[in-house]
Amino acid sequence: MSEKDRKILEMLQENGRLTNVDLAKAVELTPSATLERVRKLEEKGFITGYTARVDPMKVGLGLAAFIFVRIDDREDEIRVSAELASQPFVLELHHLAGEDCFLVKVRAHDTNDLYRILKEEFGRYKAISSTRTTIVLHTDKETTRLPIAGAGELES
Repeated sequence: MSEKDRKILEMLQENGRLTNVDLAKAVELTPSATLERVRKLEEKGFITGYTARVDPMKVGLGLAAFIFVRIDDREDEIRVSAELASQPFVLELHHLAGEDCFLVKVRAHDTNDLYRILKEEFGRYKAISSTRTTIVLHTDKETTRLPIAGAGELES
């Protein structure tokens, strides 16, 4: 991957609405060459989509929580994982090594809504033997941006 491709990835992570002309100027290429590079980055799976960042407070989802989930029967892990991942309140779902099976990041309206999610949504899975919930009090940093410049060699 070239330095220009890295710069394109960094810039699009910063502002996915950047025009092709502005992107081309920044990476010192023609707009057509820049567009071709972006298309190749999309085709190769480096760019997986474009989204808007929405302020959770503005849409009434100010409470963030991390839930550690333990499942004793490993055969149920795949099913539970797929079902949890499909839920709109689940922002992230990570399989873990160690005592717990998953770490799930959720957003809720308030503690009552979080209680409902834990009791009704997580509670419907008989395979879940336990959960441990940590409520976020304040977020100093939350990003999906990856440090492309320091990523070493990238697959092409």
